[in-house]
Amino acid sequence: MRETATAKTPEQSIASGAAATLGALAAKALGAPLPVRIRAWDGSEAGPDGGPVVLVRSRRALRRLMWCPGELGLARAYVTGDLDVEGDLADGFRRVWQIVRDRDHRVELTWRDKADVLVSAARLGAIGAPPRPPASEARLSGRLHSRSRDREVIAHHYDLSNDFYQLLLDENLAYSCAYFTSSRPDYTLTDAQRDKLDLVCRKLGVGPGTRLLDVGCGWGSLSIHAARFFGAQVIGITLSQEQLDVARKRAADLGLHDVVEFRLQDYRDVSDGPFDVVASIEMGEHVGAESYPSFIAGLYRLLRGEGRLLVQQMSRQTCAPGGGAFIESYIAPDMHMQPVGDTVAQIERAGFEVRHVEAMREHYVRTARAWLDTLERHWHDASRWWVRRWRGCGVCTS
Repeated sequence: MRETATAKTPEQSIASGAAATLGALAAKALGAPLPVRIRAWDGSEAGPDGGPVVLVRSRRALRRLMWCPGELGLARAYVTGDLDVEGDLADGFRRVWQIVRDRDHRVELTWRDKADVLVSAARLGAIGAPPRPPASEARLSGRLHSRSRDREVIAHHYDLSNDFYQLLLDENLAYSCAYFTSSRPDYTLTDAQRDKLDLVCRKLGVGPGTRLLDVGCGWGSLSIHAARFFGAQVIGITLSQEQLDVARKRAADLGLHDVVEFRLQDYRDVSDGPFDVVASIEMGEHVGAESYPSFIAGLYRLLRGEGRLLVQQMSRQTCAPGGGAFIESYIAPDMHMQPVGDTVAQIERAGFEVRHVEAMREHYVRTARAWLDTLERHWHDASRWWVRRWRGCGVCTS
């Protein structure tokens, strides 16, 4: 008996390729239809048209997810280039998170589901040894929030390169949420960061001769602003040598070296109070849950009577206080974010009277968008910097 084989049309080939299998697995994991299109290493595609396309460039991407399911596996695949997004990455995230928010319960895979995943992975040729984590992933040692480990964390995040951050940030080199006071087309991130620094100084009541301690001073944006425009005498502390070098040079170039002192110093080692005012701008997240009460109590002891403390800090009301596996592994290891109420309560327990609380969530959205726009404008230079930094470091090894 002779059998006749009919050639598949291009559409049929696409529908039956690796993308169809991957799309079915993703839909099962999400508990909803696939929100983005998938294009696999064999050229096949699956999912809705008209939106972002997830590029699964190699079987290694699936292997990373097999060995490390969830956000960290996805992050590793993305960082190494095994997985990428064609189109608007933010739109892709929105589509996925909308499904997550709309679900009434978390989808739990049964043993049969997990067996199906293994069978599908085997058919796709994705079974194998666990791929090596990217070289850019944080590898820390020591006791959580010990002085040595905190220095490692800060070095991982901030000692990348001053050149890189100058591609991303405004001319103030402010690396925190800005404060937008206008919607004019000519109103820039630099304007919004200046308005935020003004707001901080006004809330603290900074004036000529005010002695200010800037905890986690970064590249010196607040310290320099307070001295230059409000007449403050400032001590700024950081654990980043790269930040320290730039902050000192900026102060010297502006002729502020006699009124601004920058130190490479842990907040636990500051002993030359009292200060009139203390500011902690997006540094408290790095302190840790267990250390936070002693952190605030230490700042209280550094203030004179009726001195003021201003804390600008990210908050979070979820079960992932560090921000999730990607942030904790690649951006800010050991970070801890807590609800606003918890922060206020701990500040009060340290002896402070809380006079004002202001939410800046909408401002952070605009700040992040401005950083993204800046990064996209400088994408060529940023990409060249990244390749130079990680060439030969095993980023894409399996």
